[in-house]
Amino acid sequence: MTQVLDPTSPFANRPVEPDTRILFQAEAVVAGLPVLHEAWYWDGVGAESMIFLDKDVVGRDNAALEGLLREANLVREDASPTFSRTGSGFVFVNFNFWTTD
Repeated sequence: MTQVLDPTSPFANRPVEPDTRILFQAEAVVAGLPVLHEAWYWDGVGAESMIFLDKDVVGRDNAALEGLLREANLVREDASPTFSRTGSGFVFVNFNFWTTD
């Protein structure tokens, strides 16, 4: 079941691409860091995202974030995560991609 984000949540104002359908979302903690875990679908592609607050991951590069998620067994062994650091206040790690044919 999708958790409805409280409007006071630090993740409530994260950017969402137009036409993206959020399948699941839940606030959680990974390696002591607050995150928003989402599963989404857009234009024939689905994936999961772990969204960190930018301020919480200062000094952690993409490899370090990937390592945290792999240690938590969230990323499939064959998956290649992508990262988005746009200055929006959030860091997106997208993983476990799938497509529909």
